[in-house]
Amino acid sequence: MPKMKTKSGAAKRFKVRGSGSIKRAQAFKRHILTKKTTKVKRHLRGVLTVHESDVKSVRAMLPNG
Repeated sequence: MPKMKTKSGAAKRFKVRGSGSIKRAQAFKRHILTKKTTKVKRHLRGVLTVHESDVKSVRAMLPNG
């Protein structure tokens, strides 16, 4: 049986933590930042955990993760 391939787009967007949870970046912080308030941009910093309803599909895209 051939090796399972990782979806390269998912590999760039998600990382599996040591605990097994999956971290992701926050959206809406790439461009058009001039009209967003400082508070909004500040709250978009950092990383979040993938929602439990999406974990199954993300894990399928990261078989080696």
